[in-house]
Amino acid sequence: MYQFQLGAHTQPGECIGLVGNTPELGAWDPAHCIRLQTSRDRYPIWWTDLPIQPGDRSQLEYKYIRLHPDGQVEWESWGANRWVPIEPIAGADADTWVVDDGVFGYVQPYPFSYPLVPIREPAPSSTGLKVVVVGSSVAAGHKAWRLQGWAQQLAQTMQQRGQVWVNRSEVGASVTRTIARFASVVGPERPDVVILALSLGNEGFAHCLPEERSLLQQRFEHGLKRLIGMVRALGAQPVLGDVYAHNDYTSDHAAYLWETHRRMMTWGVPVLNWLEAIADGQGRWKPGISYDPAHPNTLGHQGMYEAALAVLDQQFLGSDRLPEVDQPTFRDAAGFELSVSPDGQAITIRNASPYDYSLTPDWTSLHTALGQAPLIPGLYLTTQPQAGQMPYLWVQQDGAIASSMVVPPGCCVTYRAAYTESPDHTNLLFYDGQLGILKQDDQHLWIMNESEYEFNIHPMWQAVRRSLRAMPPGVYSDPLEPDAPFRTLMIGPDGLESRAKILPRSAILFRYQCGLSDISRVAILPLGDRCAVRMMLYKMGYDGPAFPFDLTRTTLISDVADMIENRFTDMWKPDLLHYSPSAGRIYHTKWTGLSFAHEVEESDRPLEDMTPIYERMRRRYTSRSDRFWYTLNHCDKVLFIRTGWADRDGVLDLVQKLEAQCQGKPFHLLLLSPQRSSEFSDMPHVLHYSQEFNPDRMYDDLDHWLDRTEILRTILESLGVSSKNLFWCPPTVPSLQ
Repeated sequence: MYQFQLGAHTQPGECIGLVGNTPELGAWDPAHCIRLQTSRDRYPIWWTDLPIQPGDRSQLEYKYIRLHPDGQVEWESWGANRWVPIEPIAGADADTWVVDDGVFGYVQPYPFSYPLVPIREPAPSSTGLKVVVVGSSVAAGHKAWRLQGWAQQLAQTMQQRGQVWVNRSEVGASVTRTIARFASVVGPERPDVVILALSLGNEGFAHCLPEERSLLQQRFEHGLKRLIGMVRALGAQPVLGDVYAHNDYTSDHAAYLWETHRRMMTWGVPVLNWLEAIADGQGRWKPGISYDPAHPNTLGHQGMYEAALAVLDQQFLGSDRLPEVDQPTFRDAAGFELSVSPDGQAITIRNASPYDYSLTPDWTSLHTALGQAPLIPGLYLTTQPQAGQMPYLWVQQDGAIASSMVVPPGCCVTYRAAYTESPDHTNLLFYDGQLGILKQDDQHLWIMNESEYEFNIHPMWQAVRRSLRAMPPGVYSDPLEPDAPFRTLMIGPDGLESRAKILPRSAILFRYQCGLSDISRVAILPLGDRCAVRMMLYKMGYDGPAFPFDLTRTTLISDVADMIENRFTDMWKPDLLHYSPSAGRIYHTKWTGLSFAHEVEESDRPLEDMTPIYERMRRRYTSRSDRFWYTLNHCDKVLFIRTGWADRDGVLDLVQKLEAQCQGKPFHLLLLSPQRSSEFSDMPHVLHYSQEFNPDRMYDDLDHWLDRTEILRTILESLGVSSKNLFWCPPTVPSLQ
């Protein structure tokens, strides 16, 4: 018997009716239709009150109608009718089948039904090869007629060959959910083969932000790799269901699908090749084979079945035998051993000899043995980092270890594939295809660089900054190289507040050291006269978002003092600005030593219309001013730096203005100019170095730029300023309070 249901939004007094080609359905007469019912808890779902016995026809055709209170009848659509096949039903299958018709007005090309009461699987009648399918709703047969999806069709085919098939799929299952339930639903079955049939769709891939796609893809892939390892740990053979289509995908999504598909093909396990069979060039279902954006209909399931059968017939599932699974291990006569776990996710190195061993990419015999191991390309991390020991290994696409390390006598160290450190991978905070951030626990995190280039991570990288909000605020440092530069992370409530550098194809472990309030953080605030300070900070890696004086010329120190005293009010006021076409600069009429050389862009027409330039300056300098005051309010110490000539009275005036703004906070004014330091002796807060820092010469001569940078670096180090205590201002300040 069939029971019909669909979704329909209605107005008070309206009702949904069902009318079709049998007497029970009114013989197409709306006056004799069957009225559906709904309820408060199930609306907008409408369903038939009583199951309908189809009769003796071969096919039932019908439509839904909307019945208005005034007697009007609204047919859901013109054209093709809805239909269901009328099949002989006997025995246990004689229960009621719910025909799920989707939504009012959208006629599916092929119907979907499922049993009103789930039908219990019969006990296996064979003792042959046992196959367990674990996946999501598509693997469970959803949106196929009578749930005869691709997996059920394969089961019927393979059972004729003496195999036992068990389906343990779950609607909505993700890799995380499947990992969590694997031991309880798959382990007790004692399978010979496990088919893992999951989708990127259930990871939220279709509707996530573009910048999150790589992260979700990585979590999905490494979740599959973990499941492959769990299958092998049972002594079973894993088989992967391919990624498949979704009608909300775009060509950008499709690129990720094909990327994952190609990688899956290199993992050394059979892959049911669905993507070519069922997806168009945009990653969507081919026309006519989908029920809704996420699911195939019966025709789509048929296509998946045929593609899967073609693969399985070429693999071991055509018989009742499993291939042998090798577990390669390298040993030598002296006692050195390198072993790989059966799932390829762990490498253990033991040196029982009295000698040092040098593990290098040139060790031919070792890498010949590793060529047969199921190693996962990428980074492997040590489970117990120790000083003097390599914390990571890099494995190439061909399975060779590209890292070099010395293995001392008595050493025993295990490395695990980087993205399997977290059982459910929810601790993978960031991944963009090259850089990964993994939270090991509340005290430790790994930053991993899989690219060929050094990575600079900093607060301006918003996705990275936000991802580290998952860590408790505090100072994190590298316990293996605590004195190395850029090996300190400062994490606040809004995420990353410092900079770190990661070498190519390497990983750094950061460990919680102390709270942010336990260190004294120094802010560097340039005060002009030109952009020399910003240029040198850039070469040192100490640069952050711009401050007001960074990209201006301020020849008069008195102007600087006045602007700071007035909190930059009027600095970018249009009435006080005028453009000089001969100089190509914007000059200020109130502060005559102030000018701007970087605000007029190529597309601007400054002689005709300065409005867009003024508006751009308003946005830029409002933000730069906000950062200046935020930094001054939130750091522990301040180092103001000014280059260019200065007069003693002007410096005294500037120091007084700075002292008023710092409100008791310790600060220094570092003056860098080719003057005698005696001119500024006995001045509180003032440090002077007789050096010239000319940005024009730096631009013309890279060696000179680097030389000046090293001089400034030495000065900063003498003042105790380093990447370990530098205050980094966020690009967008949360508050000035």
